Amino acid sequence: MHKCHEIEVRVRYAEADAMGVLHHANYLIYFEMGRTEMLRASGGNYRKMEEMGLFIVVVKADCRYHRPARYDDVLAIRTTVTRVTGAKIEHEYQVFRDGELLATGHTVLAVVDRSGKVLPVPEWLRPEGE
Repeated sequence: MHKCHEIEVRVRYAEADAMGVLHHANYLIYFEMGRTEMLRASGGNYRKMEEMGLFIVVVKADCRYHRPARYDDVLAIRTTVTRVTGAKIEHEYQVFRDGELLATGHTVLAVVDRSGKVLPVPEWLRPEGE
């Protein structure tokens, strides 16, 4: 698994409010896109993982907004795995527009089975070198 990964997204019209500003809730969606693409870039696949009976659940999420993103902006979403313990994975996020930091975020995730029982984080979900 990669420790850091970056994707680009363009703010769509439906994601912005009447003033053309990216709605605050969409940052969490972008964070999820970052995690998913990080997994994919590392050779993983959420669908296959779920077919194996492993599910990733968000235990905690937060976001700090520094500057507004607007409709049609191209944003860079940087996702970094900051900590992995036996039972959780922590990510930090940075959202940039043309190098300017717009938002930062943090999530704590757990791996569970179909019944919701917490499972150990599999080795293949840990960043290389950890």
